[in-house]
Amino acid sequence: MINWPFLKKNQDEIDTIGKLSEEAVYEKSSLSLKDVITPAGLSVTSTSLQFSDRLVKTLFVLSYPKYLTVGWLSPVINTNQNVNLSIFFHPMDTESVLKNLRKRSTQLQAQYMEEQGKGLIRNPVLETAIQDIEGLRDSLTQGRDKMFYLGCYITIMAADQNSLSVLESEITGLLGQKMVEMKPAVFQQLEAYESCLPIGTDRLNIKTPLNVGPVSTSFPFISSQLISDSGIFYGVSLQNNSPVIFDRFSLENSNSVIFAKSGAGKSYFTKLEIIRSLMWGTKVLVIDPENEYKHLTEALGGSFFRIAIDSADHLNPFDITTVADDEDPASAFRQHVIDLIGLIRVMVGELSPEQEAILDQAIKQTYASRDITPETPFFGKEPPVISDLEQVLESMEGGKSIAEKLYKYTKGSFAGFVNQPTTIDVANRFAVFSIRDLDEELRPVAMYMILNYIWNLIRKTLERRILVVDEAWYMMKNNDSANFLLSVAKRSRKYYLGLTTITQDVDDFLKSPYGKPIITNSSLQFLMKQASAAIPSLQQVFSLSPAETDLLTNLSVGEGLLFAGTKHQIIKAVPSYTEDQIITTNPEQLLKIKQAKEEIG
Repeated sequence: MINWPFLKKNQDEIDTIGKLSEEAVYEKSSLSLKDVITPAGLSVTSTSLQFSDRLVKTLFVLSYPKYLTVGWLSPVINTNQNVNLSIFFHPMDTESVLKNLRKRSTQLQAQYMEEQGKGLIRNPVLETAIQDIEGLRDSLTQGRDKMFYLGCYITIMAADQNSLSVLESEITGLLGQKMVEMKPAVFQQLEAYESCLPIGTDRLNIKTPLNVGPVSTSFPFISSQLISDSGIFYGVSLQNNSPVIFDRFSLENSNSVIFAKSGAGKSYFTKLEIIRSLMWGTKVLVIDPENEYKHLTEALGGSFFRIAIDSADHLNPFDITTVADDEDPASAFRQHVIDLIGLIRVMVGELSPEQEAILDQAIKQTYASRDITPETPFFGKEPPVISDLEQVLESMEGGKSIAEKLYKYTKGSFAGFVNQPTTIDVANRFAVFSIRDLDEELRPVAMYMILNYIWNLIRKTLERRILVVDEAWYMMKNNDSANFLLSVAKRSRKYYLGLTTITQDVDDFLKSPYGKPIITNSSLQFLMKQASAAIPSLQQVFSLSPAETDLLTNLSVGEGLLFAGTKHQIIKAVPSYTEDQIITTNPEQLLKIKQAKEEIG
């Protein structure tokens, strides 16, 4: 065997190579982020890219029509196909643009003069080009316009070549209807694909010069279902990240229902709508069972009324307001008596038909004692209180049993609650009625009274209003109060009112015979995160798909499925910093805000 000395290695070097430190072993076994996200393989062809499990092809916009309309990209944004869209805006130097435009204008005008000198017929295309260039020069010189290079790329993905070709034809056809011509990035597919990655790098660099007007139409702020020219910002679509903007008063009716489990953000979402509605001049009234709107009321300069036994704020259910010009006084009086009978049923429980007849007669006699009848004007006369009704009942045959049930509201433990003249005057554009300090037994009564009081105000003057009834399941526990809520929902459109019904107890709400009709009479419905037990009921009422039911149990705070008439969208409420500081109910945030106020004050 031949011995080659130069092939020998130092034994120490061999030992060093053969031994790996623990750190080296760890370094070789660890995976970087690139290792995790990098595909197993990539094959590059002239017209597409082949990943391990799919084909990818990128198209670019070659040419645009003379006029671009807002939303021309919406067919691509709202398609259900697997596509990525990347748009690049490159500002152009105005001085260079003006120099080129001046040169081009000189060329075209020289051509025009030459044609005129030869006696040729007028050339409309040439004349239009000169006018467009001169108009653009004026706008750029005066600072009313700017020029940009626009690059628009669309990456499509499919499992096989046939599916990819079909998808390409669909995308080019959708934009072809808008006179926008697409072409594949032949021999540049890798650069084109990198340009569509979320890294903000335009590797393809195929761009068209456009001024501000056409460029602004390219912004992908298009919601697939919910977008209008007016209204308020409700949130961002989780399907395409576009804003959801619409006016609830533009729907068939302006009522809404919000269902969510505790902590899902239903009050947060409602407060956002309140703030933004107030900015548009809409008046807002709220029935607040838990004082959740007090901080918001203080921040916005609204009126906060505390309805409680020991409060100075009182509502007299016997108040009867003046009727509208187009309303019959006798009919209004009759309806008011019916509403009072409903309230007393909520207060004392079920009444027999005989007792209802006695109560009907007693209420009319009570009003007559103050010279208030269907035939006489209501205005300027002091209404009775419930103790007056009690006295009339005691004097009537068969009325004593009803009077005894009213005792706790007139002389008993609840005497300071309803047996008082009204001390509230709602003149503010934002008013909140708090019932937090009332016993559970009195809450349905208070909600009925407040709703009736507000309803009388609404009927009196026609104004754009929103009425928020939070924790509406309190009212749904009693048929009379639930029926009254339904009647408001049915008649709200006539009086330019949007009723917002909020509840976290879905089962109690839907078990009521009036629950589903309230939903039916609400064109706007918002389903936020739900408890698993509530899903079957919601699935049946809203005809949810399996995917939508799964979604409702996995939504984050502030997210939900929004139905507006026949249209729907998955959205997330997005507040500004100032809005968040005003509407938050997070105890930690509230404590920090309180401490900051103390430090400033």
